[in-house]
Amino acid sequence: MKDAAAIVGIGRTPFAKQLPESEKTLACRAILAALEDAGIAPAEVDGFASYTMEETDEVEVAKSIGAGDVTFFAKAGYGGGGSCATVAHLAAAVATGQATVGVAWRSRKRGSGGRPWRNTTVQLPTPAQWTRPFGLLRPADEIAMLTRRYMHEYGATRDHLFNVALACRNRANQNPAAMMYERPLTREMYMTSRWISEPLCLFDNCLETDGALACVVVSADRARDCRSRPVYVHSAAQGLPAQHHGMVNYWAEDPLRGPAWTAAQQLWKHADLCPQDVDVAQIYDAFTALVPLSLEGYGFCGRGEGAAFTEGGALEIGGRLPLNTSGGGLSEAYVHGFNLITEGVRQLRGTSTAQVPDAATCLVTAGEGVPTSALLLRS
Repeated sequence: MKDAAAIVGIGRTPFAKQLPESEKTLACRAILAALEDAGIAPAEVDGFASYTMEETDEVEVAKSIGAGDVTFFAKAGYGGGGSCATVAHLAAAVATGQATVGVAWRSRKRGSGGRPWRNTTVQLPTPAQWTRPFGLLRPADEIAMLTRRYMHEYGATRDHLFNVALACRNRANQNPAAMMYERPLTREMYMTSRWISEPLCLFDNCLETDGALACVVVSADRARDCRSRPVYVHSAAQGLPAQHHGMVNYWAEDPLRGPAWTAAQQLWKHADLCPQDVDVAQIYDAFTALVPLSLEGYGFCGRGEGAAFTEGGALEIGGRLPLNTSGGGLSEAYVHGFNLITEGVRQLRGTSTAQVPDAATCLVTAGEGVPTSALLLRS
């Protein structure tokens, strides 16, 4: 699969707290924008990939955009853990001849309201039956427990979490499409904000957003003739550790060694590159604490060193590893991590609003704490 497929088109709708369109309409708009970016007609699309949590299925999308006969379709599970897997599935399908033009997308209207975590009854048949009755009702509560453990084990502080939030907000302040555009964040604002689930405060949590994004994947051969500059899928991986139990993996021998470690081993094994070769990273940031854990898992620093890695402007433009350059889930939009993929493409095209000079390689990761996925992109 190495460099056999490329992302040649990206598209998105506006991001907002409330958009009037349905999720289906938003999905189709993002997909058509991505196809226009690639210079490919909708009738040529024969492959689809999205999330198991995506409300708009392939049948509706295919009819609505005017796709031709579809020969490949797949869905990736585990919420934000499936973002990079959608592109990985299409890259594999294209590389093996199951599809010629693949479209991946995510459409979501979480900003418009609804509080799914209040309905604990529907969650009890799952492994959540062992945690929901004891107050771990939301992902924020589950990650808060891991964060406290991380602080206890390795001396991480709220200042380290602030470093992550600040880097994402600074990049969003450069991005007119971001929900937090022109809304600076200060340390005082962060330290005095309300708790969501201690030790996670308001700014440690991702946004709730309406919006949709999509990308188009074709073979490397075809990519050379597309309208926009191709970005190649150099390596891709998914990861589910043995005996893993989701974000409440507290009783494992090492609860802080999450799915990122499994995905990373597979990702680097099939790549000609290593962590030191990565110019820019788009790391899944539903919560600030996931970033230092992912920095460790993907090999940018040693065990327990992720918090310290964030010091000294390391995540800013010009730092050791510029991060989430569109603002990420914390400050651009939270659409289950798909905006990290499209921003990775913009960086390697040289069109980001916070461009890393001469960026040629980008790591994109999906949700840590849940079965996950990752992409290594190159220009």
